[in-house]
Amino acid sequence: MNAAAVATATLRAMDETPRASHSSVSTTGTEHEYLLEGHGPLASTGVLLIHGLTGTPNEMRLLAKGLHRAGFTVLAVQLAGHCGTQDDLIATGWKDWVASARRGAERLMQHTGRPVIACGLSMGALLSLALAIERPQQVAGVVALSTTFRYDGWSIPGYTRLAFLLPLFRALGIGRRKVFMEAPPYGIKDEALRERVVSQMHSGDSAAAGLPGNPWWSVIELRALSAYVRRNLGAVRAPCLVMHARNDDIAAAGNAQDIVRGVRHAPVELVLLDDSYHMITIDRDRRTVLARTVAFAEGIAQQQQQPPGDEGAAP
Repeated sequence: MNAAAVATATLRAMDETPRASHSSVSTTGTEHEYLLEGHGPLASTGVLLIHGLTGTPNEMRLLAKGLHRAGFTVLAVQLAGHCGTQDDLIATGWKDWVASARRGAERLMQHTGRPVIACGLSMGALLSLALAIERPQQVAGVVALSTTFRYDGWSIPGYTRLAFLLPLFRALGIGRRKVFMEAPPYGIKDEALRERVVSQMHSGDSAAAGLPGNPWWSVIELRALSAYVRRNLGAVRAPCLVMHARNDDIAAAGNAQDIVRGVRHAPVELVLLDDSYHMITIDRDRRTVLARTVAFAEGIAQQQQQPPGDEGAAP
């Protein structure tokens, strides 16, 4: 079970699946990504949503719905190798995933004409930061949700500490079909919601929601992406909003602190949540996550709308 399966099952269990009108959804791009055209004064500010490892754009739908309702133009990108088979995924690497985020930013900028706000969940947070490192002129802000530099949460089995051996296994041709399976509580603190989600996931309808675990060889690529981002956090120049659960079961809160320590040339706002686990976009704090993301994006939009040279003007 993975984040995308959890998120998709949650949307069904909560009966909150957002349905955009036909006219607001672009049919260009990859098969599973979706673009929601904004409205009002915030339509020219774009938010790029980036899902996690083995996930799908579906896991970002609740957040996409809220941002779109606020008026922003939203694109949930599909990462290379995802939404297919395990072989599709392990045929790609972290540089391919960064390229997908870059393509998404370029597509979104074609609609808004402005730099984007990159917002990612779990591994998607790393890709948002990587995009800000690589393309500072294209990224106006970063929202990092449940950032996963390391799988070190309290529900992660102890044997995963041997993940540093995975590159050796791959070099020896070992473990191509092996996966790390997630365990309860599956990133959800709300017990009633978790029960409904697990029931949905066991109903047989979750096949299209992503892969059931994290392939060993893809975890190797995530670790390489993590090392790249941590090494280059000092190059981030975009304001960052970092949100993380204090008791994240998948990635401990220290992952968020890495961003606070590493980003030295841009403001970083850290929000630690007390009533969720890893899936903060759908768990008990989801409304707080949406509200803080909207407020952050509104601040970026206000800066973008200021006339050139007027940034320091008194209010």
